[in-house]
Amino acid sequence: MSDYPFFFTWTSQNAAKPLELTGGEGAWFTTSDGGRWLDLGALSYQVNAGHGRQRIVDAITRQANQLCLSAPNAVYPAKVELAERLLALAGPGFSKVFFTLGGAEANENAIKIARQVTGRLKMISRYRSYHGASMGALALTGDWRRPPMEPLIPGVVHVHDCECERCQYGNRAGNVCDRGMAGEIEKTLRLDGAGTTAAVFLEPVPGANGAFVPPPDYWPRVRAACDADGALLVADEVLCGFGRTGNAFGHQHWGVVPDMITVAKGLASGYATIGAVIVHERVAKHFDANVLACGLTYYAHPTACAAALETLKLYEDEGSFEHSAKLGPVLLRELDAVSKRLAVRAPVRGLGLLAAIAPEAPLSAWQTLGAELAKRKLSLHVEGKRGTAIFAPPLCITEEELVRGVRSFGDAAVAAFGASAVGVAS
Repeated sequence: MSDYPFFFTWTSQNAAKPLELTGGEGAWFTTSDGGRWLDLGALSYQVNAGHGRQRIVDAITRQANQLCLSAPNAVYPAKVELAERLLALAGPGFSKVFFTLGGAEANENAIKIARQVTGRLKMISRYRSYHGASMGALALTGDWRRPPMEPLIPGVVHVHDCECERCQYGNRAGNVCDRGMAGEIEKTLRLDGAGTTAAVFLEPVPGANGAFVPPPDYWPRVRAACDADGALLVADEVLCGFGRTGNAFGHQHWGVVPDMITVAKGLASGYATIGAVIVHERVAKHFDANVLACGLTYYAHPTACAAALETLKLYEDEGSFEHSAKLGPVLLRELDAVSKRLAVRAPVRGLGLLAAIAPEAPLSAWQTLGAELAKRKLSLHVEGKRGTAIFAPPLCITEEELVRGVRSFGDAAVAAFGASAVGVAS
């Protein structure tokens, strides 16, 4: 049992394996035992800017010295500029921002906004999805974290997601989804009661559940289905946003304009607790004459706004989104090489600096992988029960660091899963 006087999340306390962090720089973090770990998972997917970014810390300090606390209805420069920058990243038509403390709250308030604007109750999301741990966001969530808390808020309907290498319709990754999962949402909107769904919530690429990249026409077909039904479309960019997939936002890869965009994680790169709902004018105008029944005590906290604003400036100055797009093919190339080295089938998928490899092996082999990664001081998201290892490094990682890290992962994977007789040595 843990000797610490607090709970560890998403685990039994007897199984908790904490690391005592002491600092970090770039794509690396350090621990109290003197370890220096290559962070291939951006901690909890949030450290897009990297560790030890002093300019973000300095921005927080400056803001704290000037204005350290506020009220939800207050106005100050960092709050205004941050909202303006978010709207510019979202693109034409987006007109308002609702600030939150994180991703779950962003999705909670997107639910509230959708219900108020449409007057409808229901929402649609996917089985392999994660939208947050609060009760509304958890109701949207499709993965293992939802069932222990049921019953949750009513009205959420789940549909299947895009696993193109196992598509029940026979499609494959990159193919047109003319008979595939995009039609599932269209069909569900109709069969579950046309005109009763307030919103469809989708991660552009479901990250924590395996980096499933949709076919090119998936998002456009879902957008068309929502338009035909009158349902809103919400892009949950909490994990995918701010360069993770190589664009400012993941949905932008497919030229679709959602009604709302929810963000957090990379917004302040973990340096402060902040999230937001970015709202299109066609939704926001409802509240010109109607009360917005949403609010939070720490709405747009000054130090959090300062951290987020400086983070966005850093991304722009360093070309972080473009760097992610450039390294995406490198990450897939190296993971493909790892897959060929293994004695088991190990599909690879990803977009930008978000990718997964899924070796088909027993849980015991995955436990061995975890131990091998710890020996090599590699941090990433290993989900043995779901059979995935997910890569989401800080966007500042160099190509040399990325290649080195994935090849070291490959050595660990060979030790855990066995080597292919025709594998390619690193």
